[in-house]
Amino acid sequence: MIELSKAKRAWCMYDWANSAFATTVMAALFPPFFRNIAQSAGFGETASTSLWGYVTAGALLLLALTAPVLGALSDAQSRRKVFLGFFAGLGILATTLFVVLGDDDWKLAALLFGAANFGFGSSIIFYESLLPGLAQGREMDRLSTQAYGWGYAGGGLLLVVNLLMVTKPALFGLAGMGQAVKLSFLTVALWWGVFSVPLFRHVPEPSGQAGGSREKPGLGDGFRRLAATFRAIGRHRNLTLFLVAYWIYNDGIGTIVKMATAYGSEIGIGMTDLMGALVLTQVVGIPCALLFGRLAARIGAKKAIVFALSIYCLISVGGFFLQSAAHFYVLAGLVGTVQGGAQALSRSVFGSMVPRHRSAEFFGFYSTSGKLAGVAGPLVFGLVGQVTGTSRLGIMALVVFFVLGGWLLSRVDVRAGQLEARRIEAEERVT
Repeated sequence: MIELSKAKRAWCMYDWANSAFATTVMAALFPPFFRNIAQSAGFGETASTSLWGYVTAGALLLLALTAPVLGALSDAQSRRKVFLGFFAGLGILATTLFVVLGDDDWKLAALLFGAANFGFGSSIIFYESLLPGLAQGREMDRLSTQAYGWGYAGGGLLLVVNLLMVTKPALFGLAGMGQAVKLSFLTVALWWGVFSVPLFRHVPEPSGQAGGSREKPGLGDGFRRLAATFRAIGRHRNLTLFLVAYWIYNDGIGTIVKMATAYGSEIGIGMTDLMGALVLTQVVGIPCALLFGRLAARIGAKKAIVFALSIYCLISVGGFFLQSAAHFYVLAGLVGTVQGGAQALSRSVFGSMVPRHRSAEFFGFYSTSGKLAGVAGPLVFGLVGQVTGTSRLGIMALVVFFVLGGWLLSRVDVRAGQLEARRIEAEERVT
């Protein structure tokens, strides 16, 4: 653990807040909840899993297409916290509305999930863009991994409560599992909203680009800055190569997170074991995310990420042979050892290679590279399942994402990328 200032603690607290959506909604409850709705509407076992893959891909595509413009616009206006608040509010509202879903309202369920995911993902763009203003160098690695540790703790704590609600609804005065699931969605919205408050109170708003106009630009300025970023990002050779690598391997990571419980449900694993395994992921993830910060200090962040991707290859192969709840617990534990570390270090490596005065703009590209590529994984998973009649080959196909992404990452010169960013940053500030 590193000693944190009030601003840094408040920044980490947003990971604690939004991770409730990532764990209880995205990973644990909504995939099987959606599959049940789809089956009530007439879809079969594998078809309902494939449909969830398509819904996930569509939600990611929407986010990917808008992320760069949102980042450029917020940088131009120097109002990253305002944008963060708006999109977090959208996600919280959509999550609250999950309670109105009927037994076969799969189209409304898809729409609401898309809105919630859009708010969640968009808020993270502006949350992550605040990181370069809070830490630099190795401290950025440590702060980023510590925030992931907080996220595992916060998301895991609420997930335990939700697990008790779903498995023991009578203890909470609830009629049954269905009512408990919907109430769990409400607790996520409340948790997300309440624990977001410290960020808005204590994290400073970074200043805009030096020499820029004091006028508040509109949407057209966001598009113009986006076009300028497309031209400028080509000057950052190592940053561009890292984005491509991240695009590929994070697609595999995201697909495992979003499809795990839907896949486990198809195999026949019950809700209690699905949620219990995800609790294990959170428990294991807390210390392991912090350990990855120390590992990065010893061998470098890039090598630590490559190590994590090798574990993900084993997870994908193990998923193909999945037979029982015990196997699912083992794989969930392995995911917990590497997920937070891989994603936190990816965030800090990228943050170390971006111009600080255009961080939201560049983090919009970072989100796009992850989310747009993230469309491919669920699509592949869904298509393979639909064509073959089983999702086992879909999980095995993810090995390609980890191997190719890891190979491209190994060719990134992080130090050279950092020097490129500082040189270009100085040139742009002069002009």
